Amino acid sequence: MTPQITEQNAFLLEKLSLYLNLMPRAIDKDMVLEMAGGKSASKQQKEYALAALLCAYCGLDTSYDSKHKELFHSRFLKMVHIENPNAFTQNPFYKNIRVPSIKKDNWEITNKSFMPYEAFVADELCVLPDGSIMPNIGFFEQEFTFPAVLQDGREWMTITPHEIRTTQPALDKARGKVATYGLGLGYFAYMASIKQNVESVAVIELDKNVISLFEQYILPQFPNREKIEIINANAFDFAKNVSPKRNFDFVFADTWHDPSDGIEMYNKFKKLEHFCSNTEFCYWIEYTLKYYMETMKQ
Repeated sequence: MTPQITEQNAFLLEKLSLYLNLMPRAIDKDMVLEMAGGKSASKQQKEYALAALLCAYCGLDTSYDSKHKELFHSRFLKMVHIENPNAFTQNPFYKNIRVPSIKKDNWEITNKSFMPYEAFVADELCVLPDGSIMPNIGFFEQEFTFPAVLQDGREWMTITPHEIRTTQPALDKARGKVATYGLGLGYFAYMASIKQNVESVAVIELDKNVISLFEQYILPQFPNREKIEIINANAFDFAKNVSPKRNFDFVFADTWHDPSDGIEMYNKFKKLEHFCSNTEFCYWIEYTLKYYMETMKQ
């Protein structure tokens, strides 16, 4: 990876992070349609407008700065896209599970929404052969509602396009006796339990309030709830002392919020793999975690 690409990657992540955290709803329908050419604009025209607007809100000057102009054409035009909501509303969890708005102490399960043209991360980072990163930034044209778990008002786990896509690699591999670290709304447990080649799903969760909310409001809706076992335990203690005796065929770890808290936990889990030599392991957003770990070494 050249120093120029390293600099571009860091710049792009910094600017996108600021936009997504501070003003993800800055772009609206009227702005997009005006730039795209009106209501009859094509999807391609709207995506170009979205990329241009996002580029501007990220502070890039494509008129006078050649580096910014190059970044717009090489990254922004390729990473921005309009999502089809039907691709997600037909997901079995979306179709069959109803999530109420309930609070218990500092935890809450509820429904939240992306507003029209609100930017969100839609998948893992893509790293190109030359080392350039290609974030995946999605927009919906209509309001899109999704289930969420909040801790002290902060989104801890949401079932969004990002969650669905980044969990799918683990679901593709899940088989036999399965264990997962981290409960959330039970998305992985639900999707794994409806697979015919999955015998059972043990869910290890530390917080009793999360378990209580799940068992009372979500689990009764599972068609194969007899496959689900909820275990109140520390994930790392369980991985070291209990998991080796359970002979799981597959383990999925998903106890972190993002790379900022995920790298340390990921490395800790990796060190415990040797206790279960016959188990296949999978980690949420592992590709993204590895990218950040590599950049930290540079």
